[in-house]
Amino acid sequence: MRRFLLVAHRVPPSGAFTLNDLAGGAGRMDEIARSVSTAFTLSNDLRRDTEMTVVFAAEPPPNARRIELSGARLRHLYPDERSTAALLKNALVGAARYPSDFEASPGLKVGPADPLAIVAGFLREPGAVWLTEVGSPIGGHPISPSEFRGFLSDPFEPEGEEARLLGESGVPRLSVGPRSLRTSQVIDAVQRELDLREAGEKDGRGGR
Repeated sequence: MRRFLLVAHRVPPSGAFTLNDLAGGAGRMDEIARSVSTAFTLSNDLRRDTEMTVVFAAEPPPNARRIELSGARLRHLYPDERSTAALLKNALVGAARYPSDFEASPGLKVGPADPLAIVAGFLREPGAVWLTEVGSPIGGHPISPSEFRGFLSDPFEPEGEEARLLGESGVPRLSVGPRSLRTSQVIDAVQRELDLREAGEKDGRGGR
C-alpha cells in the first residue's frame, strides 16, 4: 500500500471557508484539494493501492482535524479541485457534530487529531521518507512501490515542533527534481516513479 501524510497548516479545520476563495481565505485549500485528487485519480479509475491522511493543523487539539482517505473504498472523488475541496469541506463541517471518528462518505473518514503525534507516528513507520526540495534524488533511493510512506507539507514549510520532529527523525529526505514544485506535482512525480518501479518488478527488471 502506498501511503501519504500531508499537513495542511492554514486551512480552517472547522471547514469555515468558501469554495470561491480556495487559494486565499481557505489557507491554500486549492493545493490540498489538488494533492488529494492527484494522489488518487487515474484516467478512468482511482488508485486502489493508495491511502492518504490530511492533517488540518491550523488549530491545536482538540480543534485540529484529520481526514483519512482509502483508495480501496473511495467514491465521489473527481479530478477537479473544486469538487474535491467540497468533499473535504463537507467532511470537516460534519465533524463538528461528532466527538469521534466517523465515515463522512465511502472511503473517507474524519476525526479529531493531534498533529504532532500523527507526524511522529508516521515517521516511525518502516520505509517512511520526507519529500522535500532539499533532498537526495528519489530515483536513487531503494523504496518499494507497495510499501511507500511519504510525508509532505502544504505550500507552507514546517515550523517549530513539527520542524524539530522532522529534523530529528532520521528519515531520508528525498527530492523529485531540481525545481521547486507544488505539493500536488510532487505527488504526481512520486506516483509515476512508483508506477515505473512496479512495472519493472512485474516484468522482472526490478526497481531502480
